[in-house]
Amino acid sequence: MIAIQNVYYMLSYAFQVLNKQGYKNIATEEFDNTAELCATILSRGIAMQIKRGLGREYLPITESRTALRGKLELSDSIKTGTILKKQMVCTYDEFSVNSYMNRIIKSTVMLLLRSDITKARKKELRKLIVYFNDVEELDIHHINWGIQFNRNNQTYRMLISICYMVIEGLLQTQSDGTTKLMDFLDEQRMHHLYEKFILEYYRREFPQIEANASQIQWQLDNDEKEFLPIMQSDIMLTYQDKILIIDAKYYGKIMQVQFNKQILLSGNLYQIFTYVKNKQTELGDQGTVSGMLLYAKTNEDIFPKNEYQMSGNRIAIRTLDLNEKFPLIAHQLDQIAERYLGVKKVA
Repeated sequence: MIAIQNVYYMLSYAFQVLNKQGYKNIATEEFDNTAELCATILSRGIAMQIKRGLGREYLPITESRTALRGKLELSDSIKTGTILKKQMVCTYDEFSVNSYMNRIIKSTVMLLLRSDITKARKKELRKLIVYFNDVEELDIHHINWGIQFNRNNQTYRMLISICYMVIEGLLQTQSDGTTKLMDFLDEQRMHHLYEKFILEYYRREFPQIEANASQIQWQLDNDEKEFLPIMQSDIMLTYQDKILIIDAKYYGKIMQVQFNKQILLSGNLYQIFTYVKNKQTELGDQGTVSGMLLYAKTNEDIFPKNEYQMSGNRIAIRTLDLNEKFPLIAHQLDQIAERYLGVKKVA
């Protein structure tokens, strides 16, 4: 389980904008489910975007007109008979609020208005949706999320990400074909958020540490690389001559049963061991590499907290209880940095 409040803290690390003044009081509010939290974040974010001005983009418009505007579509004017009505078909660009990102936001808000969130939250959203009267809705099942962000639309990044979480992570199709919002994000989306949160936590709280999601190169004895998978770490922390590779795992289960005995999921252990040994071979005597499987705590009875010495490297297994108060979660992450990298949080 994870406390809803902690979902907000995780998002605030993943999206720095949530630390600004307009969002800070969200941390003190109580939420019954993730949809309620997302609705609140969207409400605050949309209100701020409206103050800045809704984003606009040039959209092609084709219509019959009595006066020429843009490009005359002569063949269409003849085919449709508009010339007989003393009109012409014209194509022109209009600087419109009916942009794709605004359409995503409106579609998400309309979905939330039909979901099980509080009346007060719905009232907030209804006041804001008035500003989207000229914006069309989208089919939420066929949204193209491959949006390119730039300096002009950077303020939309967090809003679109929350919309994605609601539609892709909370939406569930029922047996009768209707849809409803789940109380919690699905496991896949929570895994990505969990991973992003840990990486961004170390980036922000430990500026002296280099924190990245780096690829690890296979240390081969020949030049044959074909068919080898890419080794992509979730989190790689580097401080001076020490490296800690963290594999963040948000699963329903941590353990498996083998011969009536509880053991760790073998694939996870093999993976982190492979990452560590290849990175250590790359560094040689120039540094020390440790590895860690950092699981989100589950409802299982066993919570591993082990540290193994494997061929000269430390491989640790830890669980992070996301149902605790957030300062306790942060304290656990701070202890990891101190133990494996010898570095303390900057005051």
